[in-house]
Order: sequence, then structure tokens, then C-alpha cells
Amino acid sequence: MKRTGAALAIYALEQIGVRFTFGIPGVQNTELYDELDSSNRITPILVTHEGGAAFMADAVSRLSPSIGTLVIVPAAGLTHAASGIGEAFLDGIPMLILTGGVRTDSGRRYQVHQMDLHQFMKGLTKATFHVTRHEDIVPTIFRAYDIATGGEPGPVFVEIPLNLQAFPGEIPELPAYSRPAETRLGHETEIADAAALLAAATHPALFVGWGARDAYPQVGAIAERLQAPVSTTLQGLSSFPANHPLHAGFGFGPAAVPAAQAAFKHCDCLLAVGTRFAEIATGSYGAKVPENLIHIDINPQVFNANYPAKVAIAGDARQALEALLAALDAAAPPREPNQALIELIRREKAAYRQSWYAHRSDGKVNPARFFDELRRQASDTAITVLDDGNHTFLAAELFPVHGIKSVILPTDFNCMGYAVPAAVGAKLANPDVPVNVIVGDGAFAMSCMEILTAVRNGLGIVYYVFHDGELSQIAQFQQLPYNRKTCTELGEFDLEGVAAATGAAFVDLPEDAALASAIGQAGALAAAGRPVIVDVRIDYSKPTAFTAGAGKTTFLRLPLAQKARILGRALGRRILG
Repeated sequence: MKRTGAALAIYALEQIGVRFTFGIPGVQNTELYDELDSSNRITPILVTHEGGAAFMADAVSRLSPSIGTLVIVPAAGLTHAASGIGEAFLDGIPMLILTGGVRTDSGRRYQVHQMDLHQFMKGLTKATFHVTRHEDIVPTIFRAYDIATGGEPGPVFVEIPLNLQAFPGEIPELPAYSRPAETRLGHETEIADAAALLAAATHPALFVGWGARDAYPQVGAIAERLQAPVSTTLQGLSSFPANHPLHAGFGFGPAAVPAAQAAFKHCDCLLAVGTRFAEIATGSYGAKVPENLIHIDINPQVFNANYPAKVAIAGDARQALEALLAALDAAAPPREPNQALIELIRREKAAYRQSWYAHRSDGKVNPARFFDELRRQASDTAITVLDDGNHTFLAAELFPVHGIKSVILPTDFNCMGYAVPAAVGAKLANPDVPVNVIVGDGAFAMSCMEILTAVRNGLGIVYYVFHDGELSQIAQFQQLPYNRKTCTELGEFDLEGVAAATGAAFVDLPEDAALASAIGQAGALAAAGRPVIVDVRIDYSKPTAFTAGAGKTTFLRLPLAQKARILGRALGRRILG
């Protein structure tokens, strides 16, 4: 039979369950877009910028069974999308990137968009493929999907030259996709060793990341059996619910909230699941990890990278924890409820929150009061999309996340501009679930025109813009060592003008007194299918525990001579004004 390469590519995407593609048509992918127009399974979404397309695809992968997929032009489209591809790569998010390619049958050089795409993509993807024959298109896309979703997930790039897309070629058959069989975990000895360590521990604790998101029943059962506190990484905020009595908070070292610091103070055995112990998760590597560390992760390369593991188990978190739970059943009886621990966590959480309530916000919006009102009005299943900035850590410390897999954010790549477009992908993938965005004004400015995509598709998303006129996270880090702020003052930003320009609704939230009415109004407008920009005049004057703790830890890790230099410079500038 004969088929064009474009028809074969779209067939393959349908077979693997792709629901949406994101991108912009161009000279080398119009054949793909023409075939997408004929598909009754896939909806192509036009974006304003390919960077936004990649963040949308990222959100689809994080929040649905379907894989986020880009259909973009090579060269410029690929470089624009690179930030979102890089975020997915470092965060372990599956993604398919399809581009056209220059004609391989013309014999010409210096064609439009001609560059070495694979050299460029090598450091941002798990694999790249350059298809040269029609019969390879479908198997290559199937292979790319298996790589993207297998092991530690990540992006995979496929280039299909324009001549293959446009011209028919002979193929033997149209194969159906079949998923590879799930591999057996194994690790019986390591599981038994881990169970013995946990059973013998006086103060066991759990630290869970995004990799544990599909294993909450097992995480919860182990925590309750051991009566162990649970803290999460930043990306893993929604891997364990904050309304569970054993939930201690975000982090557990000097940069963690007080409840987590107190609950983990005497930890003598740590079970870490789906985390790399990366810089943010450890508060600039300030967290002290006990000698008895049990580390479970799908990627064996993370073991012993920053903290040595007594027991390392490479595999799927759910499988490993099910086996560990069975081994614990055989090792020791369940522990009695630890009311002292539960009361410690409750008391420390209440005291920390009260410290924020007691902080004077001087006519602006108090962060704790904002998050409490949002929690009161939002359903437990509502999706929260965070960007990168000070608001990220405010949300991590002050917004109790109740729903599993209900929060997404950029972490290890740490890319500002993520939230506005990612919310579009989140809402497309979950049209019946409310989507709320928490984003700083600096990050909002990077990608706010992607709200045009939300308007064009009738997506009711609430964008809470924390508006203070600064890149506040970096500004706070600048203040102590430099006694001045450089390139972090944004100036005024007319958010109502952005709403008018994009067709979004606008709600003003200037102070605490307006919290209930503004959040209620925004939710009602979004429920009617209209994006809403809420101008939150936030008070950033009180630093988060993370900002204070990570800043101190970063300083303490410096060589003595550099500490003296930085302190001398700061003191000198203060004396001289």
C-alpha cells in the first residue's frame, strides 16, 4: 500500500493515544497539519510561541494518560521550544517532539531551516531520530514513545523530512501499537534489608517526590504502619496530601517549614521515594540525611549522587513500595498511633501560619490569608499550576494541597514563564476540573500572551498574578550580600491592559478585605469558560522559610575567604549607605 509520510505519522500518533498536538504550522510541517485536520482523535492547538507549546505539552503529560506532543517547524520552532523541552527533560516528563525537516531528495544545501537538529537536541532529550524511509515512520514513532515513557520519562525528538511527508511511499502494512510488557521488580534482598532497617528504626521518616505520585496508597500505608512523618519535594507537593495527620510539609532540612524540621529532627532511618535529592529539594544541600537511607527511584543514576544510600532499589515506586509493605508486614506489627508526633506536626503548622497572620501587610494581600481563602473556595481536585519565583515557595509552605497529582510546576530546569501556557495544557487535558495559576508578575510577563490560546479555545483558567513590581525571589537573595538590587525591579505592569489585549476577564485584588469576593468572582467567570487575570497586590516583605534557610546554607557552604569577602562588602555598603 502507498501512504504519505504525513499520513503515516498521524496514524502512529493516533495509535499511541495522542489527544492534542501543540505548535505553529510552517513550510516544513504543513503536510502534518493537513493530516491532523482530518484526524477524529487528535486536536491540533495553535499557540502564540513554541515555548508555550512545549509547556502545554508538558502539562498534558503530567496530568493525563496521554503524552504531550509538539508538531513544530525545525530550527526556529525547535529553538523556541527548547526551554519547555529542557524543563521536561530535567523534570522527568515524557514528551514527543515532531518536526519537519529539509528535503533530502533535492541535492540542495542552505535550505530554509537547515541545521543539525540532532546535535542541538542531543543534550535536551533521551533520544533523537531522523527518519529516511516511509516504512520507518510508524515504527520510529512507536519506538520514540516507548523511550519517552519508559524508565525515567523524558522528551524524544523525531525529524521527518518534507519530501517523506508530502510524497507517497510504499509500505508493507499499518502496524498496531502494543505496549512493552511491564518488567518485574526483583530486588528481594534489598527489599528485605529495607524492611529490617525501617522496623528497627526509632524515628523513621519518609521523603517523597514526583516519582511517588502514583503510589500514594502504598506511601500512606507505610507511613501509617510506621507512624512516620512524611515530607515532600517541591515537585512532589501533590504526592502526599497535606490534610493527612502525618504530613509534615515541604522539605526537612534547615530550609524546611518548622513542622518538617521538628518532625525529622531525630530521624534515624529515611525512606526516600522518587526524588534525586537535588538542590531545591534539599534546600541547597543543607538537609542532613541519616546513615540509614533507603532510596527508591526509577533511575539508578540518582543513587549516591549527593547522599550515600544504605539500600538502593531501582524500579517503579508503586511496585517497590508494594513489595516493601509486604516485607514490613512480615517483619514487625504495625505501630500504635503516635499522638505526640501528630500533635507536634499540628502545633508547629499552626504556629507557623500564625506567624504569617501576625505579619503586617500594610494594605497589601497577606500570602497566608490569600492561600487560606483559595483553599476554602477551591475543590480538593482543582489543579494548581505554579511558576518559578517567590510565589512558588509561598505556595509550597502556605497552600495545603489535598489532591494527589493536583499541582504542577517547573523545578530542576527552573524555567520562568511555565505557568501561563502549562495551565492551557492542564485545562485541555482536564476540561471539567478547575485550574488555578499562581504566578509572579515577572514570570507572567514572559508568556502572558499565551492567554490568547486560552481565549481562542474557551478555557476557563484563573491566573492569580502576584504583583509587586520585582523579581522578588532574586531580589530577596540580593538584599543581604549586596545591599542593593540589580535588574530585579520591574516597574509598573498594567495587568488590566493585558486582560483587554487578550480578551480575558480582569479582577482586582488590592488587599485582604477583597479576598473572598475577588476569588469568588474569578472562579465564577472561569466556570463560564473565560480566562481571568487577577491582580493580586501581594506582600512579599516576609521571607519564606525556604528563602531564609537556603540562603543561609548557601552562604555556609562557601570557602572561609569568600564568606569574609561577602560579609565585608555587605557591611561596607551598609556603613556607606
